[in-house]
Amino acid sequence: MEKVKKLLKARELTSLVFLIALFVIVGAMNPMFLDPSNVSACFNSSVVYTLVAVGMAFVLFIGEIDVSVGANLGLTAAVVGTMLRDGQSLVLAIIVAIVIGIVIGLINGWGVCVMGAPSLIFTLGVNGILRGLIYLYTNGAWVENLPKSFKDFASVNLIGSVSVYYCCIIALVIVIHLVLTRTRQGRYFVAVGDNAQGATLVGLPTFKTKMLAYVICAVMASIGGVIFCSRIGFVTPMSGNGYEMKAIAACVLGGISLAGGVGSVIGSAIGAVIMSSISYLLVFMGFSSNYDNAITGIILLVIVVIDAVIQHRSLVKNKHDRLLARVSQDAPAPSVQAEKGGEA
Repeated sequence: MEKVKKLLKARELTSLVFLIALFVIVGAMNPMFLDPSNVSACFNSSVVYTLVAVGMAFVLFIGEIDVSVGANLGLTAAVVGTMLRDGQSLVLAIIVAIVIGIVIGLINGWGVCVMGAPSLIFTLGVNGILRGLIYLYTNGAWVENLPKSFKDFASVNLIGSVSVYYCCIIALVIVIHLVLTRTRQGRYFVAVGDNAQGATLVGLPTFKTKMLAYVICAVMASIGGVIFCSRIGFVTPMSGNGYEMKAIAACVLGGISLAGGVGSVIGSAIGAVIMSSISYLLVFMGFSSNYDNAITGIILLVIVVIDAVIQHRSLVKNKHDRLLARVSQDAPAPSVQAEKGGEA
């Protein structure tokens, strides 16, 4: 019974119910959407968003943010695309992508954790630098003519019409979730985000945890850049633009608090499916996909406001509970009061 209550209270359950309700509503408006190939397309199209959102979750867990993931993805995609176009091996391209992610993650971690810069401002600056590097690296041209076998792999299905990429991503999300919830080191991310000073006082490696969160976030975005090349088949200087907003929205929609210390990667993965499906669902609803960014922004604003209200109420409730506890401790015991009454 306790497990059922805990499951019902899970924040990611709300996002799952919202996803199912969204699919049911669209299916009721246009029954063609309920075809298995159309439903699976929503999941297949969320592969890159899921990777970026899961990486973003680590940074949000510690109470920070990283808005450079979109440019990180674009730069990695450009580098990997040119390497594969020029005949380099896929293994070498993946290694280079991971190295790019590690370097960017260390730079972001250094700026936020060592220099003490606000994470939003510093990563926004890194985002601008990376965008500039993409233009310098590509000379403003598209990266095209990628190997056919590399592009064709994105259309390979493993279970029914679900792609092998999405199946691998689901397996990765499950493994990460187990590490974060079942290991001591994994629980450090949430602990640091919940109370960084308290975590330091009890001996948790706060600095190391924050640095690792930024590295993981950047590496996930870089791997997303590799898959982006495979799925899209070409790279433009603007590739990855706006992915940071969708990743943040996916995480918050999945139950991760912007204040840190709350949520799970499963919630971010579910949120990624919702955010990546918006443009696809709009078409079945008879609207233009041009509304995608506007709807994404509205969802993000609404969820942030709701999260802020919940956080405020939780803070007020905790203060009220502590006050009641102190008052009850300071009040004289009933037996003592009775004795005083008898003496009088």
